[in-house]
Amino acid sequence: MTPPADDDGRRDPGGAAPQEAAGDTGRGVTFDRHLVLEQLGGWRGMVDATLPTVAFIVANAVGGLRTGIGCAIGAALLVLVFRLVRRESPQQAVSGLFGVAVAVAIAAASGQARNYFVPGIIRNAVIGVVLLGSVPLRWPLVGVLAEFLAPSHLGSMASHSLPGMRRRVDTARARLHPRPPETAEETADGPAGRPADPEPERHWRDDPRVVRAYGWLTVMWAVTFLLRVAVQTPLYLANEEGLLGVASLVLGLPVTAVALAVTLWVVARLHRHRVETDAGPPA
Repeated sequence: MTPPADDDGRRDPGGAAPQEAAGDTGRGVTFDRHLVLEQLGGWRGMVDATLPTVAFIVANAVGGLRTGIGCAIGAALLVLVFRLVRRESPQQAVSGLFGVAVAVAIAAASGQARNYFVPGIIRNAVIGVVLLGSVPLRWPLVGVLAEFLAPSHLGSMASHSLPGMRRRVDTARARLHPRPPETAEETADGPAGRPADPEPERHWRDDPRVVRAYGWLTVMWAVTFLLRVAVQTPLYLANEEGLLGVASLVLGLPVTAVALAVTLWVVARLHRHRVETDAGPPA
């Protein structure tokens, strides 16, 4: 007996559901923000990026430039091996190893330990200038990144409590590393069939409050990068290798952690604002 058609006639004679038919046409090369979050590495990623610099500073102070270079490369390799053993994404460790190799090559070629910090100083200057330049264009880069990773119209970060954040991280990891399905039904409802996020009723740039908040966040991040340049450049010119290393550590992970905490708090408030605005005034 042929299955009856739906009211709108979307069910075919074979009984295929409309979602199954639509699922084959909606696939394409897209960026998954959950995958991007995983690739960023979170707190572990920031700590791993700091370890080679710590190893270089300590070893250079104790045993000289050659020892510092060897320890920096060794620390970067250990981070990569550790991620491979744990079957984690090696992308960030590989990029970190490449950055350490460039810094080490510059220091070795010049014979001066201070040149190890030159790539970082240049990188911070470029990032700071680009961040500031995006604000007058009304495309604050912090907003672009935040809306890609966690669109405010979804309200997923409306609660910024730690337990809620942990649940969101666990959910993202479960989607990235799903359990192998046991039945055909589970295969059909797996990650490939995860419904797409609903489109916003209006773009985030059409909300002046959101654009203004993202603009100030972008300025804050630009200041953190340019502050490192302002502090490290005089120390570099004065050949203060020890102080240059200390400044790199103090203005690195601790300042980044504070800026990130402020960003998460503001973004959570923006999510609540977008959700309340889209829902309209209470009846």
